[in-house]
Amino acid sequence: MTRISLYRSLFVLPVAALSGCIVTAPPPPQYAAAPPPPPPQYAASEDQTSEPPPPLPEYDQPPVPEPGYIWTPGVWQWGPQGYYWVPGTWVAPPQPGLLWTPGFWAIAGGVYLFHRGYWAPHVGYYGGINYGGGYVGNGYAGGRWAGNNFEYNTAVTNVNVTNIHNTYNQTVVNNVNVTNVTNVTRVSYVGAPGTRTQMTPEEAAVAREQHVPATAVQTQHLNTARTNPQLNAVRNQGRPPIAATPRANAYAEHGVTPAKPGGPAYHPQHPPANGHPEERRDEHQP
Repeated sequence: MTRISLYRSLFVLPVAALSGCIVTAPPPPQYAAAPPPPPPQYAASEDQTSEPPPPLPEYDQPPVPEPGYIWTPGVWQWGPQGYYWVPGTWVAPPQPGLLWTPGFWAIAGGVYLFHRGYWAPHVGYYGGINYGGGYVGNGYAGGRWAGNNFEYNTAVTNVNVTNIHNTYNQTVVNNVNVTNVTNVTRVSYVGAPGTRTQMTPEEAAVAREQHVPATAVQTQHLNTARTNPQLNAVRNQGRPPIAATPRANAYAEHGVTPAKPGGPAYHPQHPPANGHPEERRDEHQP
């Protein structure tokens, strides 16, 4: 089965347990019965493996470093030594008006595929995964554009209001419609309990928008994480000592935050015999 056909098979599965969010209680989303095919840049997958990603670590968000920066949540990526953590960080968008859609893992046919994040005028599908920091499963509740100025929601975003003045406060309520699911907010791939395998009509529309890839500093941030042994999931057992940074690629800057303790230690389900897990990557990283 090809990489793209695996991706398409994800969206014809029955709807999984729904995890959604509402901001000041809008009506629940209605799901498209037959989402349109995703554009090529969205269908492409960077990594694929038979090993499920570790649960998402819990960590504190560093404060906004300066006006206009947007939060990009941390995510597990796949490398020569298995999974490694790419810390959440604040990033300057490529241009005003753009928002970040996080990359996500999804299971299809027993294979875990990673679909890269992108910039666009609206936040698209990322499978109902609760990344935190305003990314509670669909959309982004951490801030909004007002013309060329970005306003931050202090209800969910770490803002020093002495330095950042474009703020508002809007309560975000997570409605998790899941039965007998524990620790649902830490699931890290689509297909796990609490996630969803179909787009909303709004997300399908975003899939047809023009997407802007990760910036050069985001790519540098990922490549630094890839070569840092501390961020390897087997070594840190799913609790990376650098879980978030105040700016992209600022791994040694003041304000770096570690993962919080708690939860079971991560151990791969299929430890490689030679210490080098099988890896398959799209040549166009990130």
